[in-house]
Amino acid sequence: MRTRYKKDHRGVNIPIANVYDQEEHHIKVEEVDGDALYIIRKLHASGATAYIVGGAVRDLLLNKRPKDFDIATSFTPRQVQKLFYNARVIGKRFKLVHITFPDKIIEVSTFRSGVISPDVPSDIYGTVEQDAKRRDFTINSLYYNPVDGHVLDFNRAMHDMEKKRVRSILPLGESFIEDPVRMIRAIKYSVTTNFSLSFDVKRAIKRDGVNLSRISSSRITEEVIKILSSGYASSIFEQLQKHKILIYILPSISLSPSFQLILQSLKLLDRSVNDVHSGKSNVVNRSDMISALVAPIMNINQEEEEEDKEYFLRMFSHVKELIHPITPANYDVEQACASLLKEKGFVVSPTWYKARKPVHIPGRVVKNKKSKRYKGPRMKRAKVNKVLS
Repeated sequence: MRTRYKKDHRGVNIPIANVYDQEEHHIKVEEVDGDALYIIRKLHASGATAYIVGGAVRDLLLNKRPKDFDIATSFTPRQVQKLFYNARVIGKRFKLVHITFPDKIIEVSTFRSGVISPDVPSDIYGTVEQDAKRRDFTINSLYYNPVDGHVLDFNRAMHDMEKKRVRSILPLGESFIEDPVRMIRAIKYSVTTNFSLSFDVKRAIKRDGVNLSRISSSRITEEVIKILSSGYASSIFEQLQKHKILIYILPSISLSPSFQLILQSLKLLDRSVNDVHSGKSNVVNRSDMISALVAPIMNINQEEEEEDKEYFLRMFSHVKELIHPITPANYDVEQACASLLKEKGFVVSPTWYKARKPVHIPGRVVKNKKSKRYKGPRMKRAKVNKVLS
């Protein structure tokens, strides 16, 4: 192991990172996605510095195949875009670059400084050291350069990897309040790596868990779908319940007396997801994930003289209430309902989907506003405007 230094304002060398070579970290360049390797080499050839970052480095150190290979670089998004014909810039304040390939999208970000400056957008870009200090957990803050084989560690992450623990980089007095979703991710990383949460992280989750109730439904939906598609859904849900924050994510699931049955259903889902990852079966759809989540607690029965179509619509409403506040696409919920009905021997007609009625979710206010857009001929409107002016 070597140490990287920088000079402070007095000209004194101070250590900022530990540098590990291939003999110490044992990551082989052959394990890196070929397209990600191509991007990094092209960035280096153009004068930039670039690294594989985040969960990909963590998984490579744990001898796992990463799902995604994210890249961080010193080039700005526009500079990256000019290098790759298949790149597009996304985002508003902090822009990212998505480089598209036939079977994947590789995300390239510019080093961030951690500074929030709406007046001077360039201030949000910084150095690799600043970028490392603004990440959430130490195990996600390693930087791997496949060109020279070095891993940069600015936060003693390799020490935490050896201790098998999830430790926060940001001060916990503000980290989980600033972004409560980090609590969900901490538990998810703990389960997927088989690491333990540090004591201060556990204490902060217990103290700040209630802040999850103010997260938007779209972000909660995104996190729940990631969990259900991870292959570890049963264990993650069990830990979310243990740390008493599942109630802020999926209250109906958390408070269900059949929670253990839900965990058993999710174990079957995990088996199917892992079979997909290993190539043993086809894709697991989102509707399958929703079915696995609600099937053990679906206690709605068809009433006498109730048509099958009406029963389908009532089941749709019931499922939406059970999974509130997450909001997956209505099509996925419909497919989940159809799957549950087919298991009961029903024949589901595609025409039922078109006649879906609006669903009232407690706490949601729906306003119907009439469109004020002018629908007459354009020339006629132009004349009217001219006369009025």
